[in-house]
Amino acid sequence: MNRREFLKRTASSAALMSVGLPFALRANPAIPDAGKVLTTTGSIGASEMGQTLVHEHIITIFGEKAQEPAEYDEEKVLEDVVPYLKYIKSLGCNTIVDCSAAYLGRNAALLKKLSEASGINILVSTGLYGAAGDDYVPDYAYDEPPGKLAERWIDEFKNGIHGTGVRPGFVKIGVDSGPLSDIDAKLVRAATMTHLETGLLLQIHTSNNPRAVDQQLQILKEEGVHPSAWVWVHAQGVDDADPLIKAAQKGAWISLDGLRSRNYFNGYGDGRSSVMHHFELLQALKKEKLLDRVLLSHDGSTFPPGDRPKRPYDVLFTTFIPMLKAGGYSDDEINQLIVNNPARAFAIQVRRNS
Repeated sequence: MNRREFLKRTASSAALMSVGLPFALRANPAIPDAGKVLTTTGSIGASEMGQTLVHEHIITIFGEKAQEPAEYDEEKVLEDVVPYLKYIKSLGCNTIVDCSAAYLGRNAALLKKLSEASGINILVSTGLYGAAGDDYVPDYAYDEPPGKLAERWIDEFKNGIHGTGVRPGFVKIGVDSGPLSDIDAKLVRAATMTHLETGLLLQIHTSNNPRAVDQQLQILKEEGVHPSAWVWVHAQGVDDADPLIKAAQKGAWISLDGLRSRNYFNGYGDGRSSVMHHFELLQALKKEKLLDRVLLSHDGSTFPPGDRPKRPYDVLFTTFIPMLKAGGYSDDEINQLIVNNPARAFAIQVRRNS
């Protein structure tokens, strides 16, 4: 290793330590981007993410026929979306993770344009979305073994998505309700294989499905991947916090990403508002000293297809953070939730079981 490479890796490690990376998760010199985060406009230090929304849909075709890459009226997207992204940036947000997976609305080139026009960092995914009854799973995924699927996603990490030069910053998978189907289990295994070669975080749509959580964590264990490489997406879908606590105690990330300004969300229909439900779950995790395993977001949608309603993603800043402050959360605790935790989660790092 020459002096320049040594200094570069030392700087990356220092950036990770500044956001509280656990000691066991050391930078992997086999991955040039170790310790960094991949955005649509290039790699940045993990500590440069700033305040981060970890699960939004800036553009999406959910509910429409699968497309990859998804086609949009770019002029209309830029006209509609850029002002909203600038508004979100004015609230203090620096980075947005776009979770519209391949065939579900992903368009890496357009997301790059949106990032450049708004000044906000955007992350795009690799992987496949197995939820929604597998409507967005392409035929080849049924025929190919997990290793072949992983090769596809690793190639995007190394060479960019569809010739755009834009590289994915995480893996996005979805699974249906109930026990894992064969295709869902295959996707999860392919994702773990991808993680071992790339260090990309695994965001897996799971919602109120603790049984599938156990099955996914078992697959990670079989492949030698630590639970800290895995995010329980839409975890707020549960009725109570017990399964979240158990998963977090194992090291998994708990994504409470359904913040809404009105009563809403699958998993609870008893009149509790979205913000109250999120607050109650967060309180339970805080009581168990597990705030360092929590991620927050909205599952918002800025440009949905057709006449589907937009879902804003400003509630975290306008409502939930003031609520946390009123509830006794310190600035350090809030900073941990929206700055440090996302930086630790999305920093490229292979996380193996010891």
